[in-house]
Amino acid sequence: MCGTDSPVPSATTGTRENDTRDTLININLDHGDPTMYESYWRKMGNKCDITFSGYDSLSYFANGKSLCWFLESKLEEQIKRLHNVVGNAVVDDHYIVVGTGSSQLLQAALYALSPADEPEPINVVSAAPFYSSYPEVTDFVRSGLYKWAGDAKEFDKDGPYIEFITSPNNPDGVIREPVVNGDQGILIHDLAYYWPQYTAITSPANYDVMLFTVSKCTGHAGSRIGWALVRDKEVARKMTKFMEISTIGVSKEAQLRAAKILGVISDSCLDPKLVNFFEYSQSLMTDRWQRLREVVKANDLFTLQKYPLQYCLFTGDFYESHPAFAWLMCKGSEEDCEKLLKGHKIQTRSGRKFGSDPRYARISMLSRDEDFNIFLKRLMAIQGLINGN
Repeated sequence: MCGTDSPVPSATTGTRENDTRDTLININLDHGDPTMYESYWRKMGNKCDITFSGYDSLSYFANGKSLCWFLESKLEEQIKRLHNVVGNAVVDDHYIVVGTGSSQLLQAALYALSPADEPEPINVVSAAPFYSSYPEVTDFVRSGLYKWAGDAKEFDKDGPYIEFITSPNNPDGVIREPVVNGDQGILIHDLAYYWPQYTAITSPANYDVMLFTVSKCTGHAGSRIGWALVRDKEVARKMTKFMEISTIGVSKEAQLRAAKILGVISDSCLDPKLVNFFEYSQSLMTDRWQRLREVVKANDLFTLQKYPLQYCLFTGDFYESHPAFAWLMCKGSEEDCEKLLKGHKIQTRSGRKFGSDPRYARISMLSRDEDFNIFLKRLMAIQGLINGN
């Protein structure tokens, strides 16, 4: 995809020093820390460099024309441009609200969408396995406006409710639709992973509230920038008010850096002389998933989620999803997958935290090459150790 200089890492046999390291260190694949993208951004050299003078960014205010008064116009421009280049979301009839990552935007959306005149907090649900942070984000401040009500598949109460739809889903990568069959539902679409390196772009998303984040799009988790596309002006205004009260806006430096990065990505998709960011990243993800499936196929202890081929409008080809996380299941009926892997110095996140079965564990596919290669070696070794016993 990216020319003869393939970005795909090969499994290394390693020196004695590497073999010792492989045996001693813990591999942390619990968090979705997107360090995999470091190789691409090193190739880009100084294309994303940005300089700030001492007199820059003194004012609280950024954009007098935007409803979100602290949104930098350069970031707004590049968000719209990237969505139009990729074709994964409709932006023309939506307001843009910027936040400190998508976690803050989740809370802002809950605040903005919750009825203020109800005697009880509105119920918030998501279909299991759901993103493990949803319960904590919802209940952390013990708001009188909303409360976590669990698995959307089991929700049958009357009255209004809010449903999180994560698509592709975290942790299992499945494309999601609303689950609750009710006419009073308020929907929040979390589309953090709806980018071509993870899944086929089958149509532009066009929902009332859509959440995106730089961390999973570009790998810049440390910049803490996310954005919401919001159709209703009053909802966007309330979300902006939440940001104003909680943090008085969002860092201008982080916004301008994000704008520069998004601009470089769009340029890479349009200029054949540049290394296309999404093709490069898709190649990495495809290779990692192929190698993981080979290990699992040769090992009768585990199984992985399967995904159908779908036509991708961005690539113009059929594509099988290669999610940011592997939803690994241990086949034993009483097996605790997280515990089993932890015993081999592989840190993962238990299915329990996603409202699911402990036989499952979520494994990040976004680590650096070195850690991912060690992970595959240890997964292969587990079968031999168990058979040996």
